[in-house]
Amino acid sequence: MSADSLGSGTEFGGGAMGPHLAPPPSHLAPAERVEALTQGLVDLLDEAVNEPWRWQKLLDNSATLWRYSGGNAAMLMAQMQERGKEPPTLVAGYKEWQRHGRYVLKGEHALWVIAPMTARAESIEEVEVAKKQTPIVPAALADRNRTRIIGWRGQAVFDVSQTEGEPLMVPRGNAEHAVESSFGHEELWTSLVGIAGSRGFAVEIAASQHSLASGYTNFISHQISIGEWIEGDDRLAVLAHELGHVMLHGPDDVLGQLYGSSVEHRGLAEVEAESVAYTVLKAHGIDRGPQSSSYLAGWADAVIAAEADSIISPTAGCRLLSRTDIAKSVLGRVTSACKCILDATNRAAAGGRIAGVKMGASIGAVRPNQSLEWLTPSASTNRLPLS
Repeated sequence: MSADSLGSGTEFGGGAMGPHLAPPPSHLAPAERVEALTQGLVDLLDEAVNEPWRWQKLLDNSATLWRYSGGNAAMLMAQMQERGKEPPTLVAGYKEWQRHGRYVLKGEHALWVIAPMTARAESIEEVEVAKKQTPIVPAALADRNRTRIIGWRGQAVFDVSQTEGEPLMVPRGNAEHAVESSFGHEELWTSLVGIAGSRGFAVEIAASQHSLASGYTNFISHQISIGEWIEGDDRLAVLAHELGHVMLHGPDDVLGQLYGSSVEHRGLAEVEAESVAYTVLKAHGIDRGPQSSSYLAGWADAVIAAEADSIISPTAGCRLLSRTDIAKSVLGRVTSACKCILDATNRAAAGGRIAGVKMGASIGAVRPNQSLEWLTPSASTNRLPLS
């Protein structure tokens, strides 16, 4: 029996002998589980609007679990917190851990994410619908999208701290210690410039800037301009911020226009772009918390203003009636844009998924001051704390 088919109360025992199942105290029907997970995400986003510092925590978590959607990453973090554990760092299904030589510890309860149920798109109309379901992907990938989402299901997964077996080096379970890619500063800059180029935008270093801004994106000339006085990590952050605008706030982006047009770069559009920059650099081990604080501190005000605008003057029929809807949209847009960037700049990193990670080796490169711990085959404990 697969872990996916078991209730949230299911306990697992690890080791080479395989799982030992205990009767779950309760069992949710698939639709009920999806509803419960969705409500949990709504509650998280409500808290993030009411207490803006929680938005930054969601971004920290997404920087570690960037291969997961923003909503699933948030729900994984919340489930671990409810159990008094550190945020998740590496997550996989029960059988996938087995394939990599690790086993779920006895007594551990599954974490749950929402996964799509898909069917092959048979008609041109269905293919177009499928493309719209994942709008923030490179055009070449979108053209190959031939499936459509027909529903949603709960999927059981486990964090590495819930397993034992083959040795694996992971960051201590603190999302504030993000794993860095093997990219150096210049390589990361070159990669970001390449991403801009793939979107049709040239990057220039300019002595003078529009409104004395550190960076500016011109959607008419397809030019990103970065102030020549900006150096080091600051220059990377400005370029990543402008890439956020390129990917999210083009003139044809109806949803983005709802709360701040792409050309004017105002309101929630600025928060989105800075959230992209913050998350991308965090995933590369560069903490921009102090520098991003003024943007991210305006998160709640921007959401509330967008909520008011959406009710008073909906744009082109696109209407987000509640701040929760807007927060969910922003989280999804930001994390989708980050994944596109990190797929190119940090592709060797785990990003929260075990696929491609070699046992007995570290995941990517780490900064000199980062805490690491080897998880070993020891079966003498029911927990493998990461802190």
